[in-house]
Amino acid sequence: MLTAMNTHSPFELIEGLPSDTGFCHRFVLRNPSIPVDGERDEVIARLSPCHMDHVRAMGFAENQLCIGEQVHGAEVAIVEAPLKGVWPKVDGFVSRSSEVVLGIYVADCCAVYLIDASTGVFGLVHSGKKGSEQGIVRNAITAMCALGSRVENIHVALSPCIRPPAYDVDFASVIVADCARMGVPSGQVHDGGTCTSSDLTRYYSYRVEKGRTGRMLALLGRSRDTCA
Repeated sequence: MLTAMNTHSPFELIEGLPSDTGFCHRFVLRNPSIPVDGERDEVIARLSPCHMDHVRAMGFAENQLCIGEQVHGAEVAIVEAPLKGVWPKVDGFVSRSSEVVLGIYVADCCAVYLIDASTGVFGLVHSGKKGSEQGIVRNAITAMCALGSRVENIHVALSPCIRPPAYDVDFASVIVADCARMGVPSGQVHDGGTCTSSDLTRYYSYRVEKGRTGRMLALLGRSRDTCA
């Protein structure tokens, strides 16, 4: 992972996403200055100003950020324009618009980045144990193909997430297997293998911190002039 800072808030660039393809992304890490001992909505509200700094640093306005309700399901929405508010019952998005930036909150679950540089189609999904079992990544790939992608052109990268032995289900391996089942070339699927429970100075871990913790924010969009 390449770690950088933005207004004292660190983020990583996820390995395995090809560079110079017209996309930009971030994986916003733990912010040690923000207290996170609270319920999910309360903590996300505290983190929101920091997270919006990252959205703006990528060249997007706050109202261009697409966020789903994230119910640990497998529904993926196709987005052609900025959405108003939180998209209900959605755990992932697919788009080809340069006017939106996709966002996913995680704290042990996996944020899965999907891009097709040949068509400009991209996706971002929240895939934990339940979402992986229900095939959310397969649904995202299907939605990308509905927008003109070919499976052999899709690149997939997994964010840090919880893994055995810290967790008894290896849902990252399910995600990788589903990519192969859908026909994504193995060389275009990257999993860095980092466990979110392994470093609480960088990551939030729902399991280790017993539910009272923050959320990392995964971001993915078409490149803007200020995107870094």
